[in-house]
Amino acid sequence: MKNNFLIRAITGLLFVAIIVGCILWNPLSFGCLFVLISTFTIREFDNLVNTIDGVDVNKTITSLGGAYLYMAFMAFCIGAYDSKVFIPYVLLILYILISELYLKKKNPINNWAYSMFSQLYIALPFAMLNVLAFQYDPMLDEVGYNPILPLAVFIFLWLNDSGAYCVGSLFGKRRLFERISPKKSWEGSIGGAVVCIAISFVLAHFFPFMTLLQWIGLALVIVVFGTWGDLTESLFKRQLQIKDSGTILPGHGGLLDRFDSSLMAIPAAAAYIYLINF
Repeated sequence: MKNNFLIRAITGLLFVAIIVGCILWNPLSFGCLFVLISTFTIREFDNLVNTIDGVDVNKTITSLGGAYLYMAFMAFCIGAYDSKVFIPYVLLILYILISELYLKKKNPINNWAYSMFSQLYIALPFAMLNVLAFQYDPMLDEVGYNPILPLAVFIFLWLNDSGAYCVGSLFGKRRLFERISPKKSWEGSIGGAVVCIAISFVLAHFFPFMTLLQWIGLALVIVVFGTWGDLTESLFKRQLQIKDSGTILPGHGGLLDRFDSSLMAIPAAAAYIYLINF
């Protein structure tokens, strides 16, 4: 038990340090990290769905698709390329569709469905981190790298999980979504939200490029959609009758287990930032 706790603690600290360090270091480390995360998360997802009878997703093609989509978004957001940068990705999607005509696999419809879902569910959310990271600065009349917004997404998610766990363990009585995740409670979810709102005051003080109300709004968006993201992956694992999505993170499971909340929180946060700046 002590060894498991120690392994889990060390893995968690390294995980947080790598995420925070790469986001804050520079745009290149930020991009490299999440290209790798996107690629290996999609591969992990494909390994899981390929255990379903009749499913045979091309892991190489879908993983390359996720990596390329991330790089294309990054290039487009920094203004290095125009929308033509997405053409190779469109061709890759067409290949996924057309290839099933010739491969004579058992269930091409399932292969199409899971291949496309890997791009929508995993590749697109990670790619949209670039929307948060690269913002136009009217003072400099150019696009600049702002690591605070993508980092804030993960800070809110981590604190929401921690707050929900602590409050839920002490006071949790009313189940939030018992059919999918029996341990989650309304009390825990509210506790996690309160912690995130409290941290919004700190972020608003040190990073006033958004007002306090805007920071609070971002926190609430991430709490709500992060919870839905967590529940979505729980439903996915329940359907497959598995406990963890993988073993790449000792004591924590797989990459999907660690990034489940962010897969809905990132697109929601990007939409929120666009709406408040519209």
